[in-house]
Amino acid sequence: MAETQDDPEIFWVDPEKRGIFPLEDFHVSKSLRKKIRQEPFKITVDTCFRQIMKECAATVEDRPSTWINRTILDLYTELHLQGNAHSIECWNGDVLVGGLYGVSFAGVFCGESMFSREKDASKIALTALVARLKHGGFKLLDTQFLTDHLASLGAVEIPREEYHRLLDKALAVTADFQLLPFDSSPSDILQSITQTS
Repeated sequence: MAETQDDPEIFWVDPEKRGIFPLEDFHVSKSLRKKIRQEPFKITVDTCFRQIMKECAATVEDRPSTWINRTILDLYTELHLQGNAHSIECWNGDVLVGGLYGVSFAGVFCGESMFSREKDASKIALTALVARLKHGGFKLLDTQFLTDHLASLGAVEIPREEYHRLLDKALAVTADFQLLPFDSSPSDILQSITQTS
């Protein structure tokens, strides 16, 4: 992380309490299921990784500053080019309206940030990510910190020691981010979550 967007320094974080999404318990509410079935957005994977990062770093009314600086943008873009960082995008026509990005290794996906310009776009991107992770055999979806927004989506907070145990188990797994076809429809995504639950 960086303290601010303008700070060139970056640092590692290993908080006492860690936010995660328990993949095996991920629940999609009835209202979100209904919206996903209506297919309000086209969902893509890894089509505009750097743009997703820039949207996540953009200042908005309730967040005037960001921890995503130029160094992080460049390093994560390099990870993406190496196949170790990924994005999920939601489009309304040709307009990017939501998405998320993160880093994957072994059976771990570290979700770094998400954004939404239209209602439920980030929730649908998250659901698409969870379907992909479950289908691909991932064991841990790390959110670093627990925010009210993430908690409302089902994330929980666990002690550092428990996180490290889960991380060790996930590091022993060989998962595949690309196992779920990239052109999966929103309905296919819901079916994938149901089949692997």
